Amino acid sequence: MTQGTGLSVVKTITVRATQERAFTVFATRMGTWWPADHHLGETDFADVVIEPRVGGRWFERGQDGVECDWGRVLAYDPYDRFLLAWHLQGDWNYDPDSARASEIEVRFIPEGATTRVELEHRELERHGESGEEILASVSSDNGWMLGLRAYAAVASDAVED
Repeated sequence: MTQGTGLSVVKTITVRATQERAFTVFATRMGTWWPADHHLGETDFADVVIEPRVGGRWFERGQDGVECDWGRVLAYDPYDRFLLAWHLQGDWNYDPDSARASEIEVRFIPEGATTRVELEHRELERHGESGEEILASVSSDNGWMLGLRAYAAVASDAVED
């Protein structure tokens, strides 16, 4: 979807979990729900890590111990939201130039016994020519919604532990 002058995609899912649990599962247990075939390293990932602080790294750690950066933490506000810089380009390689990074904001809105999770991947035009390609990828059935559905299953199951 295109909003304003920038390229962005917005996805929303409701999880049967408290706001705190929904945030925690998303931000600190990403490796438990991230699609296994969505990795950069030579081996499958062992974990996906969002370091819980502004300036922290967002990366995958492969089963071989190799770490592949995905981006950086721009804001981290437990349990309301966090904002990440996505440094992956259309060829799925990391570019450290922050001017070429899009943003992913994830918001956690309590609604009674559930939490609405809103994910906005915006400013995709910063990726230059590959912005439209990335938009098509992350908005496809194999993009953000694939991960969000898996996330909702883990977050909802966590409530019953």
